[in-house]
Amino acid sequence: MTHFVLVAGARLGAWAWDEVVPHLRAAGHGAHPLTLSGLAEKQGVPAGQQTHVRDIVDEIEGKELRDVVLVGHSYAGIPVGQAAERIGDRLARVVFVDSDVPVDGRSFVSAWPDGGETVKASIAGNGGFWPVAPAAHYAGQGLTDEQIARIVAGSTPHPGASLTEPAVMARPLGELPATYIHCLLDDAALGEDVALLLATGTRWRLVEMDTGHWPMFSRPRELARILLDAAGD
Repeated sequence: MTHFVLVAGARLGAWAWDEVVPHLRAAGHGAHPLTLSGLAEKQGVPAGQQTHVRDIVDEIEGKELRDVVLVGHSYAGIPVGQAAERIGDRLARVVFVDSDVPVDGRSFVSAWPDGGETVKASIAGNGGFWPVAPAAHYAGQGLTDEQIARIVAGSTPHPGASLTEPAVMARPLGELPATYIHCLLDDAALGEDVALLLATGTRWRLVEMDTGHWPMFSRPRELARILLDAAGD
């Protein structure tokens, strides 16, 4: 049995995987959606990036999971990538869902055009949390009005420190077995870091989805199938 540990991106919690989990379990596998500290039902708790890495590692080790496919969406790719190298032989594969990837010494916002200054100012003005995005943020991403409303209603402010703290990597990410899911409606071009990993990582492969940045809402069945395929790689 494969165990899928599912971590959604900024402002989201375990609930974001509600339409994906049944497909994974119907195929006979374990599915473990995880809410990171400071979000959803854990909201209001200050949390840095390393807190989120520990959340993921603790979930896997605490439940004594093996043959783990560790899935990170958007922001969560950064703590997921760090956790993946820390769980040793428990890891079967890591899957990045249209996500950022960790680079040692760099934060989530450091690669942004302004170096993350706009996000940092927003965090400073909102009690240390990145505010919830408005419905307009999700336009053009293959989502219905109902799906957008669900995302907005379920979102919670994101712990700011997790976005500004640097990643800590002990070895090159390209050494891990990985699948990168690129959602074409979000951006037709791959980011530089991801493109380099796909070009040089001998155990990396690319899968494209003709949908937007939140495929767990827009294409949950298709996303589940891709995750199941990744488990067989």
